[in-house]
Amino acid sequence: MNPIANILQSYRLMILDGALATELESRGCDLNDPLWSAKVLLEKPALIKQVHADYFEAGADCAITASYQASFEGFARRGLSEEQAADLLRLSVRLAVEARDEFWSNPANHAHRPKPIIAASVGSYGAYLADGSEYRGDYGLSEQALIDFHLRRLSVLADTEADVIACETVPCLIEAQALTHLLAEFPHLTAWISFSARDETYISYGETLAECVAWLNAFPQIVAVGVNCTHPKYIPDLIKSARSKTSKPVLVYPNSGEFYSTHDNAWHAHGEQDIYGQLSQRWCQCGAQIIGGCCRTTPADIKQIANWARAKYHKSFRRING
Repeated sequence: MNPIANILQSYRLMILDGALATELESRGCDLNDPLWSAKVLLEKPALIKQVHADYFEAGADCAITASYQASFEGFARRGLSEEQAADLLRLSVRLAVEARDEFWSNPANHAHRPKPIIAASVGSYGAYLADGSEYRGDYGLSEQALIDFHLRRLSVLADTEADVIACETVPCLIEAQALTHLLAEFPHLTAWISFSARDETYISYGETLAECVAWLNAFPQIVAVGVNCTHPKYIPDLIKSARSKTSKPVLVYPNSGEFYSTHDNAWHAHGEQDIYGQLSQRWCQCGAQIIGGCCRTTPADIKQIANWARAKYHKSFRRING
């Protein structure tokens, strides 16, 4: 089953949610912690569910779970057992599913949109390191070592109600290859792979996005490819280069335009929230079929996307079969 294809068969654009971690911070959570948003699974899971609900209300067709920085190794450093870690991974999916099901239980929310899906987030190895490595990719690990790292988490998420796996902020081709080969052990799963990019051509470690996308194009379990947590100014050219190398849907969910410094644990520069809707229209024109937001974007930004998209594609956002 390919839930993304199911949506795109009937709708012109699939809208992702926006940032989870920085939205939790804006609601009072202290995420200055190696577990980042996964810390809130321990402390305030109801708040995670509320953020998911707010994104659905804003217009998101997909919620990405709070498992980005949730790993067995990371939870073990916190003193949690393997069973406790697995339970928290399952909880991350259950919170999103419950928020979706409660939202969809109201028929008034069905107009001109698909039933939202749930993407179980699998952050890169660099996310576990919590030192910004997901924007460098200089791990020095073999493909097999990366497979071994991701195996237990993916094994748990494979047995949840998630509709698709979101492999996010991947900084290097070798990790994308490891994740792709690992997925073959779970033939019922589909996934997207989203890279972090350092400019309009290259992903974080230095390979071109075009060569990464071309390699992924041969694997049917990978149902969408693109970039996330990348500056908005690079997105149009990245979309075009990806489009030239794949028949798969291209997804983009950039950050707000600010950047995070691990030296002072703070965000810097001015973001693009006020014009996020305008930027997203250009990304769609360039060929992106799946659009959302990453760090420092908000439900208001996702609402901007939904407002123009559902007005412009009013007929397309009507189910083909009625």
